[in-house]
Amino acid sequence: MSQTVVHEATGTIYLAGQVPDDYTLDAQGQAKEVLSKIDTLLGEVGSDKSKLLSAQVWLKTMDDFGAVNEIWQGWVDPVNKPVRAAVEANMAHPDILVEVMVIAAK
Repeated sequence: MSQTVVHEATGTIYLAGQVPDDYTLDAQGQAKEVLSKIDTLLGEVGSDKSKLLSAQVWLKTMDDFGAVNEIWQGWVDPVNKPVRAAVEANMAHPDILVEVMVIAAK
């Protein structure tokens, strides 16, 4: 599976859903790790979080929404906030608390 796909004709970047590597972290720790991975992947294709167009956030439980949103607000570019959805979902592994998928411009 590709982690990043760039549609060169439109300059649109699609990232696969990113999950933490360390499943022992709490929701905030997992969110920080996931957002750091997104920063790295966007950087590898010449973009950054200021060019985000949309984001989808999956949470194991909506009880973590406030904690994860706090990390998100500290990370996202305050001038160029993307549209975003956040939902509760069953995760691929029981210890994953946060997954994020983004679309960005190049």
